[in-house]
Amino acid sequence: MNTYKLTLLAILAAIAIVGRYWFSFIPNVQPVTSIIIIAGLLLGPVSAVILTFIITFVSNILLGMGIWMVWQIISWGIIGILSGWMGKVFHHISLPFLLLFAIFSGYFYGFIISLITYQITGAFWPYYISGLPFDTNHAIGNAVFMVLFYPAIPFLIQKYASNRFSVKNTD
Repeated sequence: MNTYKLTLLAILAAIAIVGRYWFSFIPNVQPVTSIIIIAGLLLGPVSAVILTFIITFVSNILLGMGIWMVWQIISWGIIGILSGWMGKVFHHISLPFLLLFAIFSGYFYGFIISLITYQITGAFWPYYISGLPFDTNHAIGNAVFMVLFYPAIPFLIQKYASNRFSVKNTD
């Protein structure tokens, strides 16, 4: 992995971490999932998984760590891998399809996170069903953040890529 890609991952991680912290007062509304999807599409599945680890670890330092951190990494990692594969298979993905995937990802994330309760107490369905309103918040938030970020982030990545080659090295 080159310095360019690491810089992009650091910038995307910073945006996601700050966004997760800023929106922490609204249950389950955060830009993390949408940013991981976009990173997977543009940078590949490995980059999306690396981004998942960075975002989860650093944001949980701010917001609190627990057993759920493992499940957050698993769920966001799977979402990143799926979006990375979509980016490799389909070279152009429409915004409506991405919105559907972002909405699905909100519910998928909630399903995986609900497995914590089963791991600890053995009661999955009551916890999962009671969490559906929060999953809906997550799904709607993902769609909103996708509309906001999907046009901007690829543009900035392309702009940065074109500018980095125009600067002459004086070393």
